[in-house]
Amino acid sequence: MINCKSFKKSLILCVFFTSFWSFGYSQLSPRNSDFWNQVYFGGSLGLGFGNNSFNASFSPSAIYQATEQLGVGAGINFNYAKFRDAKFIAYGGSVLSLFNPIPALQLSAEMEQLRVNRELELDGGTLEENYWSPALFLGIGYNNRNVTLGIRYNVLHDQQKSIYANALMPFVRVYF
Repeated sequence: MINCKSFKKSLILCVFFTSFWSFGYSQLSPRNSDFWNQVYFGGSLGLGFGNNSFNASFSPSAIYQATEQLGVGAGINFNYAKFRDAKFIAYGGSVLSLFNPIPALQLSAEMEQLRVNRELELDGGTLEENYWSPALFLGIGYNNRNVTLGIRYNVLHDQQKSIYANALMPFVRVYF
C-alpha cells in the first residue's frame, strides 16, 4: 500500500529534477522568448490486452519546450480498465518533464493523480470503491521529431489499487 509520506517524497523528487534540468539546460540553449511558439499539443493513447483484461487510456497534454533538451507540461487523463470481474474508470491530471540528452533519446518523469471509481462483481453483490491513485512514471523512449516510442515504469505501483495491470508499460507520445 502506498502511504502519504512516500508519495510526498516522490513528488518532491520529481519537482526537484524538473527544476534542476530546466535551470541547467536553459543556460546552455536559450530559445525564442515567444511563449506560444514553444508550446506543443498532443499526448498519448494507450491500449492494453491481457488474460481476461483490457485497458484503454486517452491523455491529451501540452508541453512547453523550455530548451532544445527540456520540455515541461501538464495533461489530463482518462482511463478505462476491465480485469476479470472488476471495472475501473479513472480520470485526473498529470505534470511531466521530457528531457532529450541527444535528439533520438527521450527521458521522462510524469506525476499522475487519478480519481478511481472501481466496481467489483462478487458472489452475492457488487462492491464499489472510490479513491485517489497516485503514479510516478519514469520512462525512456526513442524520439523522432514529433513522435516518441518507449517504455515507462510506475515506481508507486500498487497491485491492489492501481488501474494498470503492470508497473511497466509501453507508450507512444505524439506532439505538434
